[in-house]
Amino acid sequence: MNTRPPENPRDLSMQELFRVEAANQTALLTSGLLALERAPASPAQLESLMRAAHSLKGAARIVNLLPAVHIAHAMEDCFVAAQQGRLRLGQAQTDALLRGVDWLSAVAQHDENSIASWEVVHGANCEAWLQTLRTLLTTLDFLPPSSRPPSPASGTTLAPATESKPAIAAKPEDGDRVLHLTAENLNRLLGLAGEALVESRWLRPFAESLQRLKRMQTELEHTLDGLRQSFDEEHLSEPTQEKVTGLFQQVTEAQHYLQARLQELDLYDRRAANLSNRLYLEVLRTRMRPFGDGVHRLPRMVRDLARTLGKQAHLEIIGESTQVDREVLAHLEAPLAHLLRNAVDHGCEFPEGRRHAGKPPEAVISLEARHSAGMLQVIVSDDGAGLDLERVRAVITERKLTTPAVAEKLSDGELMQFLFLPGFTMKETVTEISGRGVGLDAVQNMVRNMRGSVRVTTHPGHGMRFQLQLPLTLSVLRTLLVEISGEPYAFPLAQIASTRKLGRQQIETLEGRPHFRQADQHIGLLAAHQIFERPAGVISGTDLPIVILGERNHRYGLLVDRFLGERELVVQPLDPRLGKIKDISAAALLEDGAPVLIVDVDDLLRSIEKLVQAGTLEKVTAHAEPPAEPPRKHILIVEDSLTVRELQRKLLEAAGYTTEVAVDGMDGWNAVRAGNFNLIITDVDMPRLDGIALATRIKQDAQLKTLPVMIVTYKDREADRLRGLEAGADYYLTKSSYHDTTLLQAVVDLIGEA
Repeated sequence: MNTRPPENPRDLSMQELFRVEAANQTALLTSGLLALERAPASPAQLESLMRAAHSLKGAARIVNLLPAVHIAHAMEDCFVAAQQGRLRLGQAQTDALLRGVDWLSAVAQHDENSIASWEVVHGANCEAWLQTLRTLLTTLDFLPPSSRPPSPASGTTLAPATESKPAIAAKPEDGDRVLHLTAENLNRLLGLAGEALVESRWLRPFAESLQRLKRMQTELEHTLDGLRQSFDEEHLSEPTQEKVTGLFQQVTEAQHYLQARLQELDLYDRRAANLSNRLYLEVLRTRMRPFGDGVHRLPRMVRDLARTLGKQAHLEIIGESTQVDREVLAHLEAPLAHLLRNAVDHGCEFPEGRRHAGKPPEAVISLEARHSAGMLQVIVSDDGAGLDLERVRAVITERKLTTPAVAEKLSDGELMQFLFLPGFTMKETVTEISGRGVGLDAVQNMVRNMRGSVRVTTHPGHGMRFQLQLPLTLSVLRTLLVEISGEPYAFPLAQIASTRKLGRQQIETLEGRPHFRQADQHIGLLAAHQIFERPAGVISGTDLPIVILGERNHRYGLLVDRFLGERELVVQPLDPRLGKIKDISAAALLEDGAPVLIVDVDDLLRSIEKLVQAGTLEKVTAHAEPPAEPPRKHILIVEDSLTVRELQRKLLEAAGYTTEVAVDGMDGWNAVRAGNFNLIITDVDMPRLDGIALATRIKQDAQLKTLPVMIVTYKDREADRLRGLEAGADYYLTKSSYHDTTLLQAVVDLIGEA
């Protein structure tokens, strides 16, 4: 009968409205009753419970669900009696009222057409329950006046008897309006926001590519400047000189215009990137829900299970307001239920045993959610007996999972990893609750499917602790980007054991297969290109980039071409028509719009196991590229005199350096920001921006301040030299005193040989 609600509450039918309100009110009734069980005389809780039952009764009457009307009315009468001090709500009464919550949840799934068939099947049991509540009210346990809860404060009136209209309500403390959206629409919106974020990042490389156009214009300007000077020497006619001068001015104006547009583009790029990032984060926030929304059924489950086993236990939830992606929250309910059932059944002692151990008879199980280091941490802990590690060691040996000699050497952490093996259990008998050995195995599989991990620790006599580390959202993935056969691949960070650079001399051969040693382990080495069925790539350098995957006893080192760094990627699901692609889980777009495949690590490990078992692994060959000729050092000459700059350029290029030239200080400043230089050689007296101001700008720029600057000038006064050095120049050389060897030696002193 459940149907997905339309996107707008105004489009909901009355029956759908009732179901929404019933879900909200039954959740309030459950949490309120559990809280009331621990503080029976709480007037605020009784008032909240009475109002919830009253609202639900009115809503049920509107949609003509009479069984729900009768159930809610009976519960309301009990709450009113408790408010008046005429009824004590103990465990038995709470059990009966919780059963009423179950009846309300069941009835809410029907409408006035189908409720008749429900009454035929369940009507007798429901009537028996109603009779139980009537009996409670006719044989009231009257309390002495001193123990009665205080009456509501004067001026406070109870809810009116008129039926209330059903409404889609958030929690009472939440004043925000609530709008229901389909998951598909929200996913599409998030996908579009992610694409907008990626597209906005395209502007930065585009703006950088335009810098090359600017450099080309600068070179054209230099050529025209030289042409103009040569024309001046040839004494051309005045009209010709005017044409050359006009052409030179046009190029200069074009360069200034391009510079202005580049600045505008840079500003637009920053604004677009900021806006798209804010849009994406805002859409992502709509996917987030409070952790408490997904676990509100668990306290009731813990209470009922403990009572079934003859134990006393209650669940404390910490961090209910912690924001969690709705998909993560939906996947969490099953593994958390497994862990909590184990905590009650295996961990919590019986009341007598707890008293004997000096503990209160009621066990406390804690469920905590918090954000840590960009991940979601969910911790389930109890104050029970903990795990007997020697008993685990004995069970491992009895079931021949390892030899006694190896079992004796296993650490505490390694012993507890056996708890996650399929079929492994510490119980000798199978019950309806546990004993088949599937609980922790299922928990680990579910956590791995969410690209997370689980850790367990124990304190004998004081309890156990399970820590689940999960991504905050399944839509954004933190990855390590690597290159394999010239293509990028993304490995989820949470599923990588470690990475390292491996020296070629560290590769060993065991049984004909390459291995390397890490700590006390021998880890098999495989070529990533074989697993992904790609041609062999070429690895540069002397060290091999290795991605280490898998659990401790089944760990492999994957040889990739190179590491590309960490990235946060917006996960894009693959088209379902492609089916399951071997070793790949999803895709994403990089900042430049290029696609990248996200690796399915679990599937990849299975592929590796198959290759190992089949004995078809290729021998790892990691040939280094022949050492490339080291790049020559790059020098910028800033000089307004054509003769001087040509002299310096030829001298430096003859010594093996590469050079570029700028005709004045402003041209040099633009070139410095657009290019990549090892040294700046500048004159002092130049138009638009002198050499001292150029040196000052370079040394005040955070990205350029380490760039060496040499001043070469005719000004040989000590005051001028001090002025240049104070501006940040690394070397001051006068033109009147230097020879070819002097300049070259100064360059070598600053940046070394070419």
